Amino acid sequence: MVNGKDIGKRSGNGSGKKVEADKRLKEFTESKELADRMGQIKHKIMVLSGKGGVGKSTVAANITVALAMEGKKVGILDSDFHGPSIPTLFNLEKERPGTDGKSIIPVDFVQGIKVMSIGFLLPNQDDAVIWRGPMKMKVIKQLLTEVSWGELDYLVIDFPPGTGDEPLSVAQLIPGADGAIIVTTPQDLSLNDVRKCISFCRQVNVPVLGVLENMSGLVCPNCGTVINIFKTGGGEKMAREMGVPFLGRIPIEPQIVEASDSGKPFVYHYSKTEAAKAFSTAIEPILNMDGNVKLETTPAPHKEETANKIKKIAIPLAEGRLSVHFGHCQEFALFDIDIEKKEIIGQEREPAPEDHDPGTLPNWLIDKGVSMVITAGIGSRAIGILEQRGIKVNTGAPSDEPEKVVKLYMDGSLEHGENICDH
Repeated sequence: MVNGKDIGKRSGNGSGKKVEADKRLKEFTESKELADRMGQIKHKIMVLSGKGGVGKSTVAANITVALAMEGKKVGILDSDFHGPSIPTLFNLEKERPGTDGKSIIPVDFVQGIKVMSIGFLLPNQDDAVIWRGPMKMKVIKQLLTEVSWGELDYLVIDFPPGTGDEPLSVAQLIPGADGAIIVTTPQDLSLNDVRKCISFCRQVNVPVLGVLENMSGLVCPNCGTVINIFKTGGGEKMAREMGVPFLGRIPIEPQIVEASDSGKPFVYHYSKTEAAKAFSTAIEPILNMDGNVKLETTPAPHKEETANKIKKIAIPLAEGRLSVHFGHCQEFALFDIDIEKKEIIGQEREPAPEDHDPGTLPNWLIDKGVSMVITAGIGSRAIGILEQRGIKVNTGAPSDEPEKVVKLYMDGSLEHGENICDH
């Protein structure tokens, strides 16, 4: 006999199954919508930092504009719940996204850039967002799923600092993210946090596209001299130790502050400055994604690059010794070394090419089969170009005879000083 209690129990089970089925259907539908939206975007780029105050949002905004200036279709998503800066950087504080009844329409900016920010959704610009992790996850998923991005070459995602809920949420929602650009400043305090960022990316299988050192020296507005307020070279050294690319240095320029406060894209309005040129160099590996095989997740570095037994090292020379300035060298000493035996197995001297245009030396060195350059001083843009072409750069080496420098390198006793040509 069926009693009331049994009927109630069975009814409850039926209701529970329906709720669970509805939940699974909703999750499936949302996942399909997310896949459809993200499927229209060729490349998803995350911009991260280990701590606040390093200019991450400024970097994200200018990278976005720099990509658009190259003729790419670009969007930017500001997922910083607690300090959404993109509306201010683009002078869009009063704008609000539209809707077509089904989707959220992002705000249009110059060069056809599509902009979406948490800041657009706040009733008041001064409102504080006090949300726990699950709520943040839900909102990020909504922005990725319901915003009508359309077909894009790149979606740049600006994160809040750290390695908390927001980066983790997007890494989970977009397992196919192309990679992360990690922003730091030269101080040890910032660099220590960046190491955690790199470890985070490796744990969630997000490739590290490279480290960008921001606020790297102050450009004097009168004479153009770079003054290293926070010291320099820390980002490059840390990137080398962690086995990730170094994308270059962005100097402090008064125009960056002025442009940011007035909502003018710096790289667009001040395209001839050193900082703007540094941004252009930094996006080269991103531009190279088109038509190339997708980057592998960056592995933890080994102490020696032993994948190839033979390595060719180039040393710029002036008057027979290691040149103080890479770009002013008279000739190159080229050494073939056996990594396992730590022996020099061949060497030659070659006159440096007369043409000193940015791409000439890297292409010349590639033609010679060079995989590493050891130098005393070299400009940040030259470092970026060389490393983007697969040539590792060691800076701050002593001005000594080239054979001695190479032997010190092979013995692991080559001491590195400051990069004395940091411009």
